[in-house]
Amino acid sequence: MNNGRAEHHRVAVTGIGVVTPLGTGIEAFWDGVLSERVAVAPITRFDTDGYRSRIAAQIDDFEPRDFVARKRLHWTDRFSQFSIAASRLALDDAGYHPNGASNDVGVYLGSALGGLAFADEQHDVFRDQGLDAVKPLLAISVFGGAATCNVAIEFDLRGPTVANGNSCASGAVAIGDAFRAVARGDVRAALAGGVEAPLSPLVYGAFTIIRAMSTRNEDPQNASRPFDRERDGFVMAEGSGVLLLERLEDAQARGARIYGEVAGYGLTNDAYHMSAPRPDATMNAAAMQRALDEAGLTADEIDVVNAHGSATPLGDRCEAHAMDLVFGERARTIPVTATKGQHAHALGATGAWEAALSLASIGHGIVPRSINSDDGDCGLAVTVERLERPVRTVLSNSAGFGGINAALVFRAFDD
Repeated sequence: MNNGRAEHHRVAVTGIGVVTPLGTGIEAFWDGVLSERVAVAPITRFDTDGYRSRIAAQIDDFEPRDFVARKRLHWTDRFSQFSIAASRLALDDAGYHPNGASNDVGVYLGSALGGLAFADEQHDVFRDQGLDAVKPLLAISVFGGAATCNVAIEFDLRGPTVANGNSCASGAVAIGDAFRAVARGDVRAALAGGVEAPLSPLVYGAFTIIRAMSTRNEDPQNASRPFDRERDGFVMAEGSGVLLLERLEDAQARGARIYGEVAGYGLTNDAYHMSAPRPDATMNAAAMQRALDEAGLTADEIDVVNAHGSATPLGDRCEAHAMDLVFGERARTIPVTATKGQHAHALGATGAWEAALSLASIGHGIVPRSINSDDGDCGLAVTVERLERPVRTVLSNSAGFGGINAALVFRAFDD
């Protein structure tokens, strides 16, 4: 089995665009992570009275007018605006212009919830004021593909637009699918990543009902605790992350800065439970192993693992078990970074954020400290201090409801 192996083109990452609670743009985001600042705070977006969980990592300084063409501003919701913003930042960061080749540029974005928050808002309008008060925008905003299509329209990109709804693995899946498309030669370049705008009363409330989120409401700065003994659930966030992927030869020909290469991708399903990971962790491990195999690397050749680390009691334990299966005894010593203690969990967007951080680690030779993860109980070498050392390969792991497991391998670019 070749796992859909792509053998034609090496795939370079030349642009990174992020909108996060720690900062907008890759430099601000990276600086925010290194500053060890935590973006989690009480929710102010809506009234949380009666909710078990009342904290999140909000983005309060996002101005859509900075990113979306004026004539289209009123035809996009926050979900699509986040997508356009991160895509514009990625294109600008790469200095990339299709120059008449837009038929060969694709858009691949993932989201767990799509435009549901806007639908939640408009349902209240419908209930209180009737159908005539509902915004016509609703019909073209709620479907998962709204983000990819709005990005394509905004930047005149006419290649394939592919949306996926693979829960919290969505961003990683989108990057993996785009990687394969570029490597096969289906497209010359692609925008790929994830977006999430989940902070509305019903959408947020749905996760409180199933007791998936932290209830450390009086101590939000310490609420998100990946792999920590006192973790009690994830903390929700919003935002977007997009990478620009190109054929390596095209990137070199135009003299682009290359952050690194996407080298491997693995995707599996636990086929076990909609909200709990498979206890034996075999399919999470299989996703990581498939990504390694496609990259032509052994587990011993990985320098850092960027963990999913959602801070759920069961999820972190099963992810650690999967690393045991892949890395053996080395699972106790390989540096593991888990940054959701700072930026929290933006569901489908987080895999793209962590891909960006993986590439930043390669570029800067720094492995960030994992905030709020000082008392580990999973047997992993989760970083309790910042490490400064050469980083050439990173395995980035993502997982989501429905038993979805996705893994990506990034490596430094060697000419």
